[in-house]
Amino acid sequence: MYGAILGDIIGSPYEFDQGDKTKDFPLFGRRSVFTDDSVMTVAVAEALMDPEVKRAEDVRTAVAASMRRWGRRYLTIIRKGSKARNLWRVQYSWQETVRPKKR
Repeated sequence: MYGAILGDIIGSPYEFDQGDKTKDFPLFGRRSVFTDDSVMTVAVAEALMDPEVKRAEDVRTAVAASMRRWGRRYLTIIRKGSKARNLWRVQYSWQETVRPKKR
C-alpha cells in the first residue's frame, strides 16, 4: 500500500503527460500530490481491514460504502479523476461503483 500511494504521488505530475519517457525526473516536486487513486486505495484497505466484514457480499458492500465515504471526503480530488460518475448517485450497486455504466 505504501508503494501504491508513493507511486501515485511521485507520478501525479506526469499522469496525463504524453511526452518524453525518461527515468530522469524528481521524485517529489511542487506538483506532486496524492490523487483519486490513493483515495480509493485507502478506501478499499479500510473496508478489507474491517473485522465485522466476513462474507463476500459484506466485502462488496463495505468496499462500496467506504469508497463513497472517502470519495465524498476528497470530492475535489475525485472530480479530477475517473471515479466521479457514480460515487454520488442515490442508488448504488457493486458493479456501478467499480465499473460505471456507459451513457
